[in-house]
Amino acid sequence: MPTNDHGNPGIISVKTRATLELIRPANIVTAFADIVAGAAAATGILMVADPVATLIQSQIYWLLLATFGLYGGGIVFNDFFDASLDAKERPERAIPSGRVTKAYAGMLGGLLLLLGIFSAFMVNQTAGVLSVFISVCALYYDAKAKHSTLSGPLFMGSCRGGNLLLGAALFPASLETLWPLALLPLAYIGSITLISQGEVKGGSKISGIIAASIVVSISAALLILSLLPTYSLLATLPFVLFFAFMVIPAFMKAAKQPVPYLIKKAVKRGVLSLIILNSAVAAGFAGIAVGLAVLLLLPVSILFAKAFAVT
Repeated sequence: MPTNDHGNPGIISVKTRATLELIRPANIVTAFADIVAGAAAATGILMVADPVATLIQSQIYWLLLATFGLYGGGIVFNDFFDASLDAKERPERAIPSGRVTKAYAGMLGGLLLLLGIFSAFMVNQTAGVLSVFISVCALYYDAKAKHSTLSGPLFMGSCRGGNLLLGAALFPASLETLWPLALLPLAYIGSITLISQGEVKGGSKISGIIAASIVVSISAALLILSLLPTYSLLATLPFVLFFAFMVIPAFMKAAKQPVPYLIKKAVKRGVLSLIILNSAVAAGFAGIAVGLAVLLLLPVSILFAKAFAVT
């Protein structure tokens, strides 16, 4: 009988669980937050009178399906390309453990990426082009860039920055103004990717200090955005403080003592806190109600994280 991460009997088949492990449900929920935050930012920039009603009545469901495919496919190919390395370092993972084959993972990843691209084109051409860009960045990261200190964080960050803009592409006219917003998730994911390179054997203090410094800078940037006339400091402030509280101490500890345990903890906290980052953006541009709606994804992601690996 299959078991979960805590050794308790599971109620799903071995292959189904292995498939979910490949997709990493907790991470996909954070990608949903990107989409909603991007779309919310677009309503703010375009000064939509009722952001909540506008988002509900839009085609945002296609973009949520798109990010499910794009993120899911990208993360499945992560394990596909790492199968040989995982056989030595993480033999419990789905492919090296033999619960699914590498061919199965490749087929699953390909189908998910195609689903993501198709769904994005169902919204508009701009979203479709962005989905292709995200797919290319994800595949290059998985196949080549991952183990590079420079290009690894750059390409992974580009995937998340592109994902935020994919949400904004629900209203293409907003992208002319909003495209610099992609620098926030790009820098943030870059910091997570940089520090995560020491998950197995330990990292360097320099990488940890750089990653922690980036997180502090992002917290400040979320407040500086209030210089924009369509961004509310009062609405975003509680979300920014929550984000800083959740992430900065964990990154500081990993920087001070870059051992695998603390690095994994920082990475997990960092990935889950993407939702808080997105809630801050959403609240700033579209109001507290939308920010809270995004934040409600956090307990869902945490529940998934207890059952399936995040890193």
